[in-house]
Amino acid sequence: MKKIIWQIAKLFFLLFAISIITFLLMKLTPIDPVSSYLGADSNVTQEQYDYLVKVWGLDQPSIIQYFNWLKGALSGNMGDSFIYNKPVFELISKAASNTFMLMLTSWLLSGIIGFILGIVAAAYHGRIIDQIIQKISYLFASMPTFWFAILMLMFFAVTLGWFPVGMSAPIGVIEKDVSLWHRIHHMILPAMTLSILGISKIALHTREKLIDVLNSEYFLYSKVNGEKLWEFIRKHGIRNILLPAVTIQFASISELFGGSVLVENVFSYAGLGNITKIAGVKGDMPLLLAITLVSAVFVFVGNLCANILYPIIDPRIREGMYNDR
Repeated sequence: MKKIIWQIAKLFFLLFAISIITFLLMKLTPIDPVSSYLGADSNVTQEQYDYLVKVWGLDQPSIIQYFNWLKGALSGNMGDSFIYNKPVFELISKAASNTFMLMLTSWLLSGIIGFILGIVAAAYHGRIIDQIIQKISYLFASMPTFWFAILMLMFFAVTLGWFPVGMSAPIGVIEKDVSLWHRIHHMILPAMTLSILGISKIALHTREKLIDVLNSEYFLYSKVNGEKLWEFIRKHGIRNILLPAVTIQFASISELFGGSVLVENVFSYAGLGNITKIAGVKGDMPLLLAITLVSAVFVFVGNLCANILYPIIDPRIREGMYNDR
């Protein structure tokens, strides 16, 4: 019970600190939210401009603005978006579902494929297949996300025409007529892009950990006793490398979210990444604060899930926890 309370307290402290940092960074930017909202060709009068400033509460000192927002946030009201003129929860809930499915699909694919490739590379250490996996992994690890997304878009969508050029649903189709297949079809290419870029880290890390296991005296002893390589990997190797692989995979959630922002903008995918860009460029403080907090919760929950899985994967950790008590 104490650990649960401590985790909740850590989450609230994290969100509070992130909200302050985000608010200060937005205040330090030269972006004027009112001017961004009205546009460069706007012919509004000074009175109309001042009216918007007052309605949005921008005429008050920064410290008052923050505490007014914090007071509303603690009561469940994150405010209204300056740009969309809608409650931020309404905007985020709609966009978050698309982003969550995109991230979950990419996260699972990159973890599973990367783990398998890492095992194969380690099993054939020093051979041609190991060298190929290493070179491909290093190539994708050093490749900029937005640039690779553009290449995927040009090849698979424009040249081959296998997938839609962009968006999360067909253009011109009302929301109630958008089928599940439509959404999956529009998500495949962005998910492939994120998955391929996420494979490298888990593959290289798994390879190194399994090579350490295969170089151990325990493996040499098993080999002398007639145990085959893949039999040893299946019985003992996977168990020894699974814990660090899970750690790396859950730690990559924050990077995955950052990558999804870039990928969603390249593919014009209607998710959190798209509205994050608009909120940042237009200086939409309430929307950007809410998105930042939601992303922080994503990362925190991911790390929490990893901590919960540790004792299940390795019973020695569970025994250590009980001994500590």
